[in-house]
Amino acid sequence: MFKGQPKGLFALALANTGERFGYYTMLAIFMLFLQAKFGWEQALASQVFSIFLALVYFMPVVGGWLADRIGFGKCVVTGIAVMFIGYVALSIPTPANTLGVSLMIGALALISVGTGLFKGNLQVLVGNLYDDPKYSAKRDSAFSLFYMAINIGAMFAPSAATAITNKFLAKAGLVYKADIPALAHQLIGNTITPDNASKLADLQAMMPDAAVQAMDPVQFSQFYIDHLSSAYNMGFAVACFSLIVSVAIYFSCRAWFKHADVNAKQAAKAGNAANVVELTPKQTRERVTALVMVFAVVIFFWMAFHQNGQSLTWFARDYTQSQAVGATRFGFNIWILALVAASIYTLFAVFQSESKKSKIICGVITLALWGGAVAIFMGLPNPLEIQPQLFQQFNPFYVVFLTPISMAIFGALAKKGKEPSAPVKIGLGMFVAALGYLIMIFGSLGQQSPAQLGGTVSPDPVVPMYLISTYLVLTFAELLLSPMGISFVSKVAPPKLKGLMMGLWFASTAVGNYLSSIPGLLWKAVPLWANWAILMALCVVAGLIMFAMMKRINAATAE
Repeated sequence: MFKGQPKGLFALALANTGERFGYYTMLAIFMLFLQAKFGWEQALASQVFSIFLALVYFMPVVGGWLADRIGFGKCVVTGIAVMFIGYVALSIPTPANTLGVSLMIGALALISVGTGLFKGNLQVLVGNLYDDPKYSAKRDSAFSLFYMAINIGAMFAPSAATAITNKFLAKAGLVYKADIPALAHQLIGNTITPDNASKLADLQAMMPDAAVQAMDPVQFSQFYIDHLSSAYNMGFAVACFSLIVSVAIYFSCRAWFKHADVNAKQAAKAGNAANVVELTPKQTRERVTALVMVFAVVIFFWMAFHQNGQSLTWFARDYTQSQAVGATRFGFNIWILALVAASIYTLFAVFQSESKKSKIICGVITLALWGGAVAIFMGLPNPLEIQPQLFQQFNPFYVVFLTPISMAIFGALAKKGKEPSAPVKIGLGMFVAALGYLIMIFGSLGQQSPAQLGGTVSPDPVVPMYLISTYLVLTFAELLLSPMGISFVSKVAPPKLKGLMMGLWFASTAVGNYLSSIPGLLWKAVPLWANWAILMALCVVAGLIMFAMMKRINAATAE
């Protein structure tokens, strides 16, 4: 799995892990922050969230275009600096007024620009390592490992955000209750119903501080909103520290990948033009056309997949039990997940190690990791209180856990000459994603619509397994589509357009991210199940389109 990979892969992967940890810590609570601080309805909050996601994934087009001219490394370092300034601005508590909104939008713009300079170009550096014939056969497995490293950072992010939120709420004598922000804004805005006012009073009585319990309802509402919002601000500050770690890794290990930091223009200037494969205009046109076809299809995957911070989080908050009981508690402790994720790698090492001693050592470590996970699980309270953002840690956990399994499966198929091509995997991924939303349809049947709830939570919430299962199925789809897509772009893109083509891969993600706002716009206008049915149908249609184009794509990209 790791054997035979260039050292530069691990340096670049770790640098990206740090950056992604900060980004996903912010993203885990960003939607909740928008609604808690500003009292925005789902439609407006979803628009802001989706536009931000779209910009994050569109700006790599600009970053790629620029890198093709000035160099990949320069763009990566500049991107880290710009992101850092953006996260600092986002972590500053402000009033919920025009100034606060303006500062937030400015911060998001900086984060988007910085990510655009950093994200795609770092992945081009990874791809360039595998232009060397010595490593070319390991390109797909390298991007799977790189993608796994991204998700290590993402896996810890929701728990970090939750821990920080709980810590700062506790200092103010508060505890998290999912429906307080919406009810508090209703009370302050004089739109609250008598039933909801009674619910808010009951929730206020659950606060652990007697002084908070004794507050006037309006005073309590503003107090809770202010402190929850500032707690989220502190969660955003985590990204600043993670970027410092990333830049330290990048510069300390730069010698491992410095030779890959060369674009076509720089190679020609250095007299290494012979190392750049020249394509005919027809070949270039055919490859670009094939890539654009793939980009058009994956738009619909990202539209469906990036519901994790939006409609799936609303479902977690409003329609899912706020307590985990029994074996389900296993998934809501990040240290258990981390130990189990690590154990899959040591278990694989048992079978892949060349010496008996190494096999024994890896076997003992595996048992120790399982024992540690069991010990932590036995000490968890039953039931275990959970917050909605914690569901977002399942997807990255599944990616980390399933990556070696998927690599083993596809490696075995490759040895038999039966491994599906990257476009086939992408098409299959669309159908798998559709199955994920079929689970959500079953979980939503019989539930009141969001409009009927009126800002409160469902009186009959579903068990967490609906969301846990949905994230598992969506992860299967992601592993078929995302790392394979990145590898496909790095392999097929014309050498002089590598940065731009990688940027366009992210641009397709950007369009999908913007379209992910559609469920938010429909959230209070249609039955709950209808949102999932729309996403499911789009995934099926996109999968059919992908297979309809398969012959042309394969012909254009054949070596």
